[in-house]
Amino acid sequence: MKIRLDSVEKSFDSFRAVRGVSLEVESGELVALLGPSGSGKTTILRMVAGLEYADGGSIHFGSVDATDIPVRDRGVGFVFQHYALFPHMTVDENIAFGMKVSKQKRSKAQIDARVADLLRLVKLDGLGSRFPAQISGGQRQRVALARALAVDPKVLLLDEPFGALDTNVRRDLRRWLREIHQELGITTLFVTHDQEEALDLADRVVILNDGQIVQEGTPEEVCRQPSSAFVMKFLGDTNKLKAMVTSGVAAIGNARIEAPGFPDGAVDVFLRPADLDWANEGEGISATVARVIDKPSGRRILAVTESGEAVELDVAPETVVTAQQRGVVTIERARLFASA
Repeated sequence: MKIRLDSVEKSFDSFRAVRGVSLEVESGELVALLGPSGSGKTTILRMVAGLEYADGGSIHFGSVDATDIPVRDRGVGFVFQHYALFPHMTVDENIAFGMKVSKQKRSKAQIDARVADLLRLVKLDGLGSRFPAQISGGQRQRVALARALAVDPKVLLLDEPFGALDTNVRRDLRRWLREIHQELGITTLFVTHDQEEALDLADRVVILNDGQIVQEGTPEEVCRQPSSAFVMKFLGDTNKLKAMVTSGVAAIGNARIEAPGFPDGAVDVFLRPADLDWANEGEGISATVARVIDKPSGRRILAVTESGEAVELDVAPETVVTAQQRGVVTIERARLFASA
């Protein structure tokens, strides 16, 4: 089922939460709405679900204008961050609940068979008789997903589905969710503020800020071709250094960066820690090591340039470097944007 939003608006009192958002989600596509708190992503999801009504614009499911259709008639499955399971019902009963109250009547045998199929799908066989308090957080989220799928939704909506779980469980669950999506092919829209989660899961990422879409594209496109300084900073650790452009070349210390199309003058240079390296001497940005942080995958150097700017860079674990050591930060890749 294709979803289309045309110039959708939503305000709360005097606050405009969503500002003319237009978006298409293709049938079977998994799209992430990514942005900081207050960017409008959850409001958009709730309007698609029918939990909020748009003040302007329209929402279509396929060829049907769903803008004013009540939530129970939209055919959507919704999974919340905090599970929203009924604590007094067993796992089986939670999954069956939507089918029992649906307009589409099913026999007890049909409901029981569907519950058993879903328990196998979400890998919770044998846990149907337990109550939510008797299973883990990750298992409760699987139950919530099974309950959303039980009514055969045309569209699956996920609102920060893994936000209440610890890092390792979140990583396992999002890989599992990707497998489920590939198996079922349901059009899925999910909200997250976690960049890694969005890039790991989604076919396409829609980045929002201040109620507007600022960039959308595949994970590769938004990572490799950020359209603005905001996107660059939001998608991960970033160093911002000042440079001067002369005749299409930006200079930072002894480092030179091609800057085609930029006028002469000040420019902001954005560099990921992985885009930098450390050398004891040579061409680059002269700096002094302030601290070295060891990680399982390598080492991070916190340094200060001669001009007093802080910079962080990731180096190989065998790199020999100590605090107060002087050397040179070399640049492998950089993105330039007009100075703010």
